Amino acid sequence: MKILVIGSGGREHALAWKAAQSPLVGKIFVAPGNAGTANEPKMENAIIAAAAFGHLPVLQFLESLEEVSSLFDETLSIPQVACQEGRV
Repeated sequence: MKILVIGSGGREHALAWKAAQSPLVGKIFVAPGNAGTANEPKMENAIIAAAAFGHLPVLQFLESLEEVSSLFDETLSIPQVACQEGRV
């Protein structure tokens, strides 16, 4: 199973870390991720420059994909603002 976690904070790291413990999970992409998620097994940071502008670039990247569902089995979003705006 491939999972995309959107965010760069401790909550995202904790969620991705816990999901990585499942034998069903093959790879977790964290966008944009952080130093901690970059060093975890099964995790890879997605190279999207969202740090300077919040999470809008991540959301725009996802919207630009024709079939997000074919790339990832699950997509998890934690960012407070993105959820409040109803973007994810």
